[in-house]
Amino acid sequence: MSTESKVLPSLDTEKQKEYMRRVFSLNAQYKNEHQKSLRVFVLTLGCQQNEADSERLMGMALEMGYEKTDTPDDASLIIVNTCAIREHAEKRALSLVGQYKHIKAKNPELVIVVCGCMVVQEHRVDDIKRRYPYVDIILGPSLIHKLPEHIYNRRSGSRRIFDPDDKIYSFAEGLPIHRESSYKAWVSVMYGCNNFCSYCIVPYVRGRERSRRREDVVAEFSKLVALGYKDITLLGQNVNSYGVDSGFDYDFADLLAELDSIEGDYIIHFMTSHPKNASKKLIDVMASSKHVARHFHLPMQSGSDSVLKAMNRRYDFEKYIGILDYIREKMPDCTVSSDIIVGFPTESDSDFEDTMRALERARFDMIFSFQYSPRKGTPAASMEQIPQSVKQARFERMLELQNSISLECNKKAEGKTLRVLCEGESKNDPEKFYGRTEGGKIVFFAPCNENIGKFVNVEIERGDTFALYGKIV
Repeated sequence: MSTESKVLPSLDTEKQKEYMRRVFSLNAQYKNEHQKSLRVFVLTLGCQQNEADSERLMGMALEMGYEKTDTPDDASLIIVNTCAIREHAEKRALSLVGQYKHIKAKNPELVIVVCGCMVVQEHRVDDIKRRYPYVDIILGPSLIHKLPEHIYNRRSGSRRIFDPDDKIYSFAEGLPIHRESSYKAWVSVMYGCNNFCSYCIVPYVRGRERSRRREDVVAEFSKLVALGYKDITLLGQNVNSYGVDSGFDYDFADLLAELDSIEGDYIIHFMTSHPKNASKKLIDVMASSKHVARHFHLPMQSGSDSVLKAMNRRYDFEKYIGILDYIREKMPDCTVSSDIIVGFPTESDSDFEDTMRALERARFDMIFSFQYSPRKGTPAASMEQIPQSVKQARFERMLELQNSISLECNKKAEGKTLRVLCEGESKNDPEKFYGRTEGGKIVFFAPCNENIGKFVNVEIERGDTFALYGKIV
């Protein structure tokens, strides 16, 4: 099998470019003929990959002649980019879509698009068809390049359009992108997942793993550096398996090393990693790099080997802690964060105590913790579920332990001077600005308008459980 046979299909052909130019032109013509000011509102729910997709959706809408609006009430086009990772996320998306019914009633020409992971599920498509007749277009995440065509057809009188999934999962290079920030950017390097963790819906809604071509990633990344972006995050459902299932003769560590060699003042983050693909080669590249952040997000999910097996995680705690120890051996200053699921089916009291001991051993700087939520269509959803009261009690115990560990980690930063990317005014305290360290920790400090989007050195005066406080030096 050639190295190109499993590469993520690209639609960046002259035919595709001509198609995009034609559709953009038709939509611009529609705007001129109707002498209307067209406005677009994009609502993004879910992960960073959804945020990256929304920047392309917004970019295409702007290219079609729309103007951006921050409120749905005066929009001519509403796009809801949904998430399917938890039931709560889907219910929230449907609730928000329900609120747009009255806007559509006032403005029948409004086009409402629902896209993202949620709409790949057949039962959700049927639900929207039946209960939300004012939704004009359903569009799967692998088909966002078809947005201009579908909008033009719908505005030209076609019936409601349902295009949730084509099973090809191609990617159109060269789509216009409207970046929400002038100094932070997302770059998707791969899509999909092959892991089939028993609790996770992602492989069913995002498809199998497929990687973008190296030259396409490098070109997009290089342009961002040239434009002065300071914090660039490489995205993938399992980012460090980049290239593995596309038959490349290079892997994520090789890609990271190439991007790191580009001259400029910036840092590289990446997410999300799977422990089974966190190689020593990758860690060595990070340790020797100039621009890669000393931050590793390495989801553990559970400290119990039996639960990890039931989750189909394909590692045990001994293997996991070996990776973590190697990270800290090579990068003693590395911030390590993790994901933990509490109350997974089959998790006994003994299994939970294993997770508590694992947290004590791992000493994560921070964790993203969740109570298990069944996802329809996944193996774990059909397992015997743990009572909510038990999950809640375990969750609270776990948070209490981790909060004490996080506080201990942050106290160690007191008296140190850290490089922080200034992001702007604190929402809770207008007398303070905030930024993030390369390890992703929030830092509050005195106002500095002229430094927004720039790196500043902050002397840490106090470390709390969830944030650091200091002054610019």
